[in-house]
Amino acid sequence: MTEAERGSSSSRLASWAYALRTTNPPPGPLDRIDAVTRWIVVGRAAVLPMTLVAGLVAALLAVGQPGLDWRWLVLAIVGITLAHLANNLMNDLYDTRAGSDSAGYPRALYAPHPILSGLVTRRALVLAVLGVNAADLVILVVLALARGWPVVAFALAGFLLSVAYTAPPLRLKKRGLGEPDVLVVWGPLMVCGTYYSAVGQVGWPVLLASLPYGLLCVAVLMGKHIDKIPYDEPLGIRTVPVLLGQRRARAATLGLMIGFYLLVGVSVLVGAMPWPALLVVLALPRLIKVWPYFRRPPPEEPPKNFPVWPLWYAALAWVHTRQAGLLLVLGLALGILARQWHVLS
Repeated sequence: MTEAERGSSSSRLASWAYALRTTNPPPGPLDRIDAVTRWIVVGRAAVLPMTLVAGLVAALLAVGQPGLDWRWLVLAIVGITLAHLANNLMNDLYDTRAGSDSAGYPRALYAPHPILSGLVTRRALVLAVLGVNAADLVILVVLALARGWPVVAFALAGFLLSVAYTAPPLRLKKRGLGEPDVLVVWGPLMVCGTYYSAVGQVGWPVLLASLPYGLLCVAVLMGKHIDKIPYDEPLGIRTVPVLLGQRRARAATLGLMIGFYLLVGVSVLVGAMPWPALLVVLALPRLIKVWPYFRRPPPEEPPKNFPVWPLWYAALAWVHTRQAGLLLVLGLALGILARQWHVLS
C-alpha cells in the first residue's frame, strides 16, 4: 500500500469515526464525503448503540437460562438494530412528506437532513427503507420458525409503534404519545422480545429488568423534545415537553434518570438482576454533572465545538445514558461471572 493509499484509508476511518460520534459528516462539502460516511449520517448510526445496549441487556439476562440458543440471540439483536435503523429512515421520510421537517427545523440543523441537504434522493431513501425492512422480515421469518408466533407478536408490535410514531394517521409524537411509545419499544418489546427469541420463554423478572434502560432512552427523547419546543409548538406538535412546558419537562427528565437507578435497585432486590448491576451507581457523578444544566434554560449560543446544536438537553441526556447503559451491561456481565464463580466454588 502506497503512502497516498494509507492516507486515504486513514482519512476515511477518521470520517466514519467522526460521523459515528457526532451524527454529522466532517466539516467540508457534502458532495465530497464517501458513501459509508454518507449512510452513517443518513441512518443516524450514532444513536444505534441505544438499541445495541438493549439487546445486550437481554443477552446477558439470557445467559445460563434453559433453552438459550446463541444463533437466535445474535439474530434477534441484529433484527432490533435493523429495526431501529429502519425507524430512523422512516421518520425522516414521513416527516418530510408531512412538512414538519424543513430547512429551519432542528432535524436539518443539528445534522444534514438526508433529503433536504441532498445527501440522498427521496427514491434512495425509500429503497433503503424497503431494503432494511425486507432484511428484518427475513430475520423475523427465521426466528418465527424457530420460536413460534410470540416472536411475530413482538416484532409486529414494535414495527407498528415505530411507524405510528411519525406516520399518519396516528402520528403519536404529535399527540403526546411518542415518549410512552419509546418506553414500550426500547424497554419491554426490545429486551423481552430478544430474550424470548434467545430462550423461548419470558417472565415478569425480564419485564421488570427491561424498564430501567427504557427510562434512559425516554430521557434522551425528552431532552430532544425539550430542545424542539420552540419549533414544535407553532406546528401543533404536542410532544410531552410541549404539553408540560420547558421547566416541568426538564424536571420530568431528571426524574426519569433518577428512576433508572431506583428501578435497577428494585430489580436487584427482587432478583430480576444480579447484584453487580448496582455498578450503575458509578454513573451518578455524570448525572450530578449534567443535573445543574437541566435546572436552568439552555445557553443562547452553542458552546465551542458543539456539533449537534440546537440540541442541548438531548446531548446532556445522551452522555449520561451512554455511560449508565454501558455500566449496566458491565454489571450484568459481572453478574454472570459471579454466578459461575459461586458454582465452581
